[in-house]
Amino acid sequence: MNRKNFLLHSATAGAAILINPFQSFAQMTQNPEPYKPELVKEFVGAGHNKIERVKEMVSEYPNLIYSRWDWGNGDFEEAIEGAGHVGDKEIANYLIEQGARPNIFVFTMLGETAIVRSMIEKFPTLLNAKGAHGFTLLHHATRGGEGSKELLDYLQSKGLKDMRIKIA
Repeated sequence: MNRKNFLLHSATAGAAILINPFQSFAQMTQNPEPYKPELVKEFVGAGHNKIERVKEMVSEYPNLIYSRWDWGNGDFEEAIEGAGHVGDKEIANYLIEQGARPNIFVFTMLGETAIVRSMIEKFPTLLNAKGAHGFTLLHHATRGGEGSKELLDYLQSKGLKDMRIKIA
């Protein structure tokens, strides 16, 4: 853009704000359209075991990593949570690298003992928390395999027995 065009565009924008400042502000702060539900559902489903599809979708829609699908009755799930309860460390780590927000269930599956223990020590009721589909921390520790063995033992020592708790 040359100087003349810059000045012309600046003057036009300034005049628009002076004429109707509220409309100009509203246009600047409008939210984009939400993702289509089918897209979110597909992404969450892919998070369970389809790394290549997850990568394709994140490449095209980076903010899908924050999207949640409601399976009904308040059973919300993100793609990273799907990876967590099926034990797919590759997908979970990829999504974390992209900026997804892991929770205590994902950290448990990944064997992040120090993080999980400190959370439970600070907030003991998390021991009986329900993840997506009602899967417990014990379930996630089991899905984490050898890398989560220390957490599995810790959770069992705390008395956790249920792998899944029905979502009411």
